[in-house]
Amino acid sequence: MLIFAGFFVAMELMDRYSKCIKAMYGLRRFGIKLGLSTIKSMMKSLGNPQKSFLCIHVAGTNGKGSIASSLASILKESNYKVGLFTSPHLVRFNERIQIDNKPVSNKSIVEAYEALKNVSSGNREPTFFEYSTAMAFYEFGKQKVDWAVIETGMGGRLDATNIIKPALTIISNISLEHRMYLGNTIKEIAGEKGGIIKNYTPVVTGARQKSAVSTLKDIALEKSAPFYRLGEDFKVRRSRNRNNKFTYYGIENTWHNLHTGLQGDYQIDNAAIVLAACELLDKNKAEIPLNSIQKGLENNHWPGRLEIVSDNPLIILDGAHNLIGTRKLVKYLAKNLSRRKITLVAGILDDKPYSSMIKTLCSVCHRAILTQPRINRALLPEKLYSPAKQVISDIKIIPKVNDAIKYAIKTTPKKDAICIAGSLYLVGEAIEYFEKNPA
Repeated sequence: MLIFAGFFVAMELMDRYSKCIKAMYGLRRFGIKLGLSTIKSMMKSLGNPQKSFLCIHVAGTNGKGSIASSLASILKESNYKVGLFTSPHLVRFNERIQIDNKPVSNKSIVEAYEALKNVSSGNREPTFFEYSTAMAFYEFGKQKVDWAVIETGMGGRLDATNIIKPALTIISNISLEHRMYLGNTIKEIAGEKGGIIKNYTPVVTGARQKSAVSTLKDIALEKSAPFYRLGEDFKVRRSRNRNNKFTYYGIENTWHNLHTGLQGDYQIDNAAIVLAACELLDKNKAEIPLNSIQKGLENNHWPGRLEIVSDNPLIILDGAHNLIGTRKLVKYLAKNLSRRKITLVAGILDDKPYSSMIKTLCSVCHRAILTQPRINRALLPEKLYSPAKQVISDIKIIPKVNDAIKYAIKTTPKKDAICIAGSLYLVGEAIEYFEKNPA
């Protein structure tokens, strides 16, 4: 009888979870609405749980997830209980809200959703991202985390996450993105992302463009926030012929022979930002030993970013969801796969510079298979065909992602490679496919 009772309890939980997730996805009909009044109302109704833990706020165009996950990994190695909030998820919604590097349970998702279902949200219904953010803050408070690493969704100033009071602010880098919401110039976008900088709170950045650096420095100066920049206040030197090994020349420390478990030269810059953050945290709010930094950095795994899921043929997954991301991916492919013919499986969302992105991706590939992730913002593959055709001639359109992957594997010689890229939603579907059909 106990076995049957347990079975029915599990089935009831799964049913509640499925209804909860369906309701969450239904919130996407409200679109993207930037502003803080709705999330403030929701959190006030719950007693402002986001004030019960220390936190780090991470914004930027690329590298936010890698930086946030690395910091969470290092803090965990330093014996703290750590929350991590990121977006988007790749396969399951639970991935967005993690405790000690593990997605929270279905039961926790249901309880967080139901706790928020009847709270006041002010003058309008919350969006999907606002509700997700509120659920994360609720869960972190409930779980009594010591630290939470919070990644912004879009921009910063009016992003739903920007009600926190962080111990440290990070802005990874700046490039043109989401122009409809953030502005048409690097300066304007930097101003929006710099909106997460708080009074007297240190800020670390990897921004390089003069207008971005100048804008961020001005905001930091206005808020009396100490400002630390990669290449100026801290640096890295890559080790020759040693994969992802580097020396960090920091704000006060020099650390040799470090290694990041994430692939790609650009991950060393992300690691430098993480290390600068650790130096600053260690001086004030946290105790972070060097061996915890080394272990956390090396053991961190961030799915869907230069992730290898097969060796025969070589299959690489990479979100590469904007132009900067595609350029970094192409640089990696050109350096590491120059002797292989590469089959590209690509799908891109409609708010991206898709023409430049697909031409960049095709520049190092032998052929392309164009497809369409399930999300409603995905471009029809026919839209990608014309710009792709300007670069390579061997192109096939296969609308369903699973079918595109099957065809790529079936028709790619074992000695060659497959790269699946262009959107994190595409990569999420690919991960789901390989979980069911191991390569």
